[in-house]
Parts: sequence; structure tokens; C-alpha cells
Amino acid sequence: MITINDNYLKLQASYLFSDIAKRVAAFQENNPDKQVIKLGIGDVTRGLPPACIEAFHKAVDEMADDSSFRGYGPEQGYDFLRNAIAKNDFKARGADISADEIFISDGAKCDTGNIQELFAKDIKVAIPDPVYPVYLDTNVMAGRTGDFQNGRFDGIVYLEATQTNGFVPSLPEEEVDLIYLCFPNNPTGSTISKAELQTWVDFARDNKALILFDAAYEAFIRDDSLPKSIFEIEGAREVAIEFRSFSKSAGFTGTRCAYTVVSKDCRAFDSQGNIQKVHELWNRRHCTKFNGVSYPVQRAAEAVYKEEGKAQTAELIHYYLRNADRICEEIEALGYDYDGGKNSPYIWIDGRTDSWDFFDMLLNKAGVVCTPGAGFGKCGEGYIRISAFNSHENVDEAMARIRRELS
Repeated sequence: MITINDNYLKLQASYLFSDIAKRVAAFQENNPDKQVIKLGIGDVTRGLPPACIEAFHKAVDEMADDSSFRGYGPEQGYDFLRNAIAKNDFKARGADISADEIFISDGAKCDTGNIQELFAKDIKVAIPDPVYPVYLDTNVMAGRTGDFQNGRFDGIVYLEATQTNGFVPSLPEEEVDLIYLCFPNNPTGSTISKAELQTWVDFARDNKALILFDAAYEAFIRDDSLPKSIFEIEGAREVAIEFRSFSKSAGFTGTRCAYTVVSKDCRAFDSQGNIQKVHELWNRRHCTKFNGVSYPVQRAAEAVYKEEGKAQTAELIHYYLRNADRICEEIEALGYDYDGGKNSPYIWIDGRTDSWDFFDMLLNKAGVVCTPGAGFGKCGEGYIRISAFNSHENVDEAMARIRRELS
């Protein structure tokens, strides 16, 4: 008989954002005349930069002509995009990353989930709490955890990020093999200094561990003293993999383009303790299970690095950060403690009550959608996350509604 992967049965009944969508749909059905303002899921709302659209159109036209048509492209991505990324995102900031260490994909969510396939089932995994759910759930699916008890899975080392430590977790007190880090953080919006990140790289080197560093929100960093890449840190090439995305920085959530950086120095170990190159393993996995991002999409992503593309994406980011400033201003005036919003599109608010209760109150009374912190882990209880991804007008209206309900 056909049997299933029993590890899927350990997962919680529903994915966080599916739960939110169901509650919002029910509210809209019962209140058809009420406009709902969504500041929950981190989906952008503004159109693609004109430079990207122009490149997109041109590439689509090329696909209509036999002489310029492109079929299967290189699984790792076209050189024109990989070279632009290496030059602008890494070498410009002093990070030693070459184009052939960059793998183009259709999303950082996919890559952060898929990368764990390279590693043994019995490794010890360290995951922040609160956390982006994909990191945890994909390891549950892979069989690296025990059962779910008291809000957590057995077998996972939870790195607690709380107000006490500024939402930057401390190094684990036990041996771990695989470490997930995300800065600027989703959901808390917290950032990490170069000195703090250096301690994680040193820990990984000393303990033969590997760091999976999610830098999907690096474009929102306004403080230039903060690292945008883990590869700005000495020793990171050997012990880190980095994930980035065009989704939030250039509005590609519906267009789908991202990339993962695996240096040729990155190492893991086989069952005999011999060093194995992770770059070669990821390349093999990529070639076997992925056929590449479409040519027009990669041309659109390349346009991000043109002079006009840089200016247009900078304006997009500034637009959303103005929303973040507006939200922070209002939340502070209401007397709530919060983190994030300065170098991040997310504001992490201490709601001083059950996070799902706070979510329901804002939805049912104000018609505003946030994200309950409890959905990100045990340490998220009592908090909500508000996203800056919406129009100025909608953010102003949402803040006015929240003020009326909370004042």
C-alpha cells in the first residue's frame, strides 16, 4: 500500500497565513460594505519599477522572434544577472562573492525550504523564536523533530529573541549543526551589528556548524554601519549560505525572482567526517530539480541594477519606509512598545494581550489586518506584526482607525 510521510502529520493544522486569510474572508462576508486594510502579510502593493517593465517587454518581444528566442536557460541563472548581482550586491560592499557562486531561483521561500535537503536527517537544528514559519515546518517535514508539545517541537534548539535581548538571540548553549538567522528580521524587524554577526560566524567555525542567513529585507537597511550581507563578515564564506529576493526590494512578489549564494569555500561533512563542498551539492540539486527562472523575468531583474533601476527601486523602498515611520509614530503616541520599522518594513508591537485576541479586535473593530505574533512561535505571544506594504493613504486610514479603537 502507498504510505505517506508521517512527519507531515506533526505539522500544526494550518499555515499561519492561511488562518489569517480565512478570518479575513469571514469578516468580509459578514461586513461586505466595510473596507478592509491589509497590513498583515508582507506583500507589496506598488507596481514594478518602469525600468523592469521596459526590460520585461523587450525580453518578451525577443521570445516572439525565432532568431532571439530562448528555450531552456542555465539552471543557475543567466550570466548577465549573476554578474550584475555579484558586482552590485557584494563586491560594491567589499564582500568577496563571484558570479558563479550565485544561483538564481523563483523565491527565497523556496530556497530556504529546499536547502535543508542537502543535510542529514539527524543533525541538530537551531531556529529563532519568533521565526518565519517556513524554516521550522520544512525541518518538521524532513523528520528532524519530535512531536509538538507545549508550543514547540521536540528536537529543535529554539533561539529565543525577546525584548530583553533586543530581539537578537544569544548563541546556543549546546552543540548545533544548522543555524537559521534572518536580519533584518521577519517578523520582529530587528537588526544585527557586524560585531554581533561576527560572533555567530566564529561560533559556526568553532563548532563545524553552518549558518543559513536570510537577507530578504537587506534593502530596507538605512543605517550603513549595519551589515547587508553575512559575507561582509570575516570567515563567513566557509560557514554561511545567504538567501536574497527581489520580491520586497523591487516588487517581484508576483513576478518571482530571487537568488541564493553558496561560496565555493562553504563546507559540510560526510558521515566519516570528511569535508564536502556545499556549492557542488547545491548545484547538483539545483540542476536536478529546477529548470531555471524564465528569461524575461531575469532580464527584468537585471534592470534593477541599471542606473534608472537603482533610482526607481530606491524610491519604492523609501515609499514603504515612510509608511513604517508613520506606523511607528502612531504606535509610539499610543504608548505601545515596539521594535523594527527603522531598518525594516515590519513593526513588532507589544499588544499587552493575547496576540490572536489583538488580531481579532483590530479586524472586527477597525477593519485592519495585522499578523498575530503567536503564529511565529512561543516568544511571539502577546505581540502583533504590522507591515508597511501598502499605500500612504491606506496606512494613514488604518492608523486613524487604530487610534480610535485604542485611545
